[in-house]
Amino acid sequence: MNRTILVIEDETDILTLLKHYLRQEHFEILTAQNGLDGLAQAKALRPDLILLDLMLPGLDGLSVNRSLKKDPATSGIPVVILTAKADETDRIIGLELGADDYIVKPFNPKELLARIKAILRRIDQEHPLQTERYSSGGVELDIARHEARAGNALLDLTAKEFSLLMTLIRNAGRVLDRQTLLDLVWGTEYEGTDRTVDVHIRRLRKKMGEYQDRILTVKQIGYKFSDIDPS
Repeated sequence: MNRTILVIEDETDILTLLKHYLRQEHFEILTAQNGLDGLAQAKALRPDLILLDLMLPGLDGLSVNRSLKKDPATSGIPVVILTAKADETDRIIGLELGADDYIVKPFNPKELLARIKAILRRIDQEHPLQTERYSSGGVELDIARHEARAGNALLDLTAKEFSLLMTLIRNAGRVLDRQTLLDLVWGTEYEGTDRTVDVHIRRLRKKMGEYQDRILTVKQIGYKFSDIDPS
């Protein structure tokens, strides 16, 4: 499954530019154009990395970063600050609050991509098992081998089914609406409907056998993965 990057940026032109270059590198993209929305997405979806503008409406970037680093669920997500402010004080404050890097606009997209990849490589080296294996409620995923198991049974999953299950497990206990699942698994450019998610969930449950009740339907919203063992 491709890495997911949340871009919190209120300038449409820069947002469009970032989406273009990130998609060329096969990243999955989530976007928010104000601080409150960005913070909510970060906590609900836990992306692999966040690009964060400082000058945001509603809640400024430093406040967003401060909230992220205080929450154990999001404190480990790397943050790259993007800003038109070249003030040394803002840079120092951002880094002291736990930001991983700081880039001043206008920036070179290739340099930004290089820094993103360097940060992700460092995270992989520091937490190799976390990025390669996921386990919850008796269901295990081995990313490097592209294998999924429910109990001791190896599941025969398609690429999309594997990505869907991984997305649900990574967000175990959190409700993901259908549009979010479409964006994360199929990509934001995919023009499918909610029905696409429902069909794949049904097929995935069937293949999971007695563990199919791990995937719960939340009426009128979407789905969530439960880590409670079967009884």
